Amino acid sequence: MTTVTVPPPAVETLAPRRKARRPFGPASIVKYALAILFLLIVLMPLYVLIVTSFKSGGDIGVTSQWNLPEHWTTASWAKAWTSLRDSFFRTFQLAIPVALISSLIGAANGFVLSRWRFPGADVVFTLILFGMFIPYQAVMIPLRDIVTTLGIPPGIPTLVFVHCIYGIPICTLIFRNYYATTVPEELIEAARVDGAGLLRTFSRIILPISMPGFVVTIIWQFTSAWNDYLFAIFLSNTRNGPITIALNALAGAQSPDYAASMAGALITSLPTLVVYVLLGRWFIGGLMAGSVKS
Repeated sequence: MTTVTVPPPAVETLAPRRKARRPFGPASIVKYALAILFLLIVLMPLYVLIVTSFKSGGDIGVTSQWNLPEHWTTASWAKAWTSLRDSFFRTFQLAIPVALISSLIGAANGFVLSRWRFPGADVVFTLILFGMFIPYQAVMIPLRDIVTTLGIPPGIPTLVFVHCIYGIPICTLIFRNYYATTVPEELIEAARVDGAGLLRTFSRIILPISMPGFVVTIIWQFTSAWNDYLFAIFLSNTRNGPITIALNALAGAQSPDYAASMAGALITSLPTLVVYVLLGRWFIGGLMAGSVKS
């Protein structure tokens, strides 16, 4: 009896397909030309800002604003730093606590309102969100009366209190969306089975996986507190206020030093730029983390 050996079926190996490159045609040329044009428009004020900050008084003028300095000098930077140094460090005492405290409160609110439902939860959430739509100008005088009645020291402590209160709605919204769409319900149920209560579940399980949400709220709150001027001008002064007031005093003199003002503007914007550079790669991911249910 003859045994017939059947060869095994050949395994077809599929080479990875390469994406076909689109031809570089007129449409691509127009697209890149417009992108470069818009980039130049955005960078033009920054160029004038940087160049003017290194000019001396004689080089500054309307007709010479695009010219490079004839004599490069850092005297304006030294003058600006001397004027802004104290308020620069005070603003860190404002922005860092505001970012951390409001983010923690928003995370706690978002977790309760998304996973631990109770009667009237939607009403409470709506009332919290209502704070986002109250104009600062409408509550400025009553707010000043409240902080005076509470006895909060003027200056940075008052601004920390106010910015934390005003930051709760947006932080609550971000974390509620994040927890409702990203954190699986099975994780909460497993914690309940193990006997974990509300606070233990939040501190031991939820907080460690909340970094994307914290990145978004910390960047948002840090930038808002650092760049604030309206609250600062009402609730502080140049002696105990943030850097925005000191910058306004530097640039708003009767005989303004434009070079020092430009250098001061760059010094003021540097911390927020560093925050975006360090955390910006996670910022978009944190925003999108709560947009699609997994």
